Amino acid sequence: MKNILVVDDEPAILTLLRYNLEQEHFKVMTATDGAMALEMALQQPFDFIILDLMLPKLDGIAVTKKIREAKLATPIMILTAKDSETDKIVGLEIGADDYVTKPFSPREIIARIRAIERRTQTTAQPTDEPVATILQVGTLTVDETEVIAKKNNHKLHLTPKEFELLAYFMHRVNKVQSREKLLNAVWGFDYPAETRMVDIQVSHLREKIEDDPRHPGYLKTVRGFGYQLEDPNHD
Repeated sequence: MKNILVVDDEPAILTLLRYNLEQEHFKVMTATDGAMALEMALQQPFDFIILDLMLPKLDGIAVTKKIREAKLATPIMILTAKDSETDKIVGLEIGADDYVTKPFSPREIIARIRAIERRTQTTAQPTDEPVATILQVGTLTVDETEVIAKKNNHKLHLTPKEFELLAYFMHRVNKVQSREKLLNAVWGFDYPAETRMVDIQVSHLREKIEDDPRHPGYLKTVRGFGYQLEDPNHD
């Protein structure tokens, strides 16, 4: 049985999510403020965390940041009632795996959790895809075992999702990847409307791996198709 921590200061939302998640045979624990959520997340393992951004004591952004600083890779889904994309972008940048804007459908939450679950299970299973402990493209290096990325032998400070995205590209160097394919492979989602999430993460990744993000030398946009990581030494 999967354990889920649901964090929100609105009792109605906690009740709604607890009921629907328990119907799907998840074990649910709840917290009503950020400090309580952080303490619970650090003291016991959870398979998923559903986290509202607007929380008392410690907001969702701070909670996410501290969880990732503690080297916990628990998938985090942030909930936001704001129309601005700023909170979504910041949440993704510091290590959240997904976001859902209120009001939401419990069915959508469950579908996204299942998608993350499928991706995790697929990653853990043997595949026919090329496997490499250390990947090298130009001056970029990814050590998948140690979870370290470098450029010119200097460590890159990537979020977990940025690291996963870069490794995915480096396994498929010089091959065009559509936004839909990236969304499905790296996030485990199959919602075309959410391809904006891919654009956001690619933009953040470029800021960290490119000398000039406005004129990328590695991570190129292929108009009408998606993105491609190019090897500068490839003819």
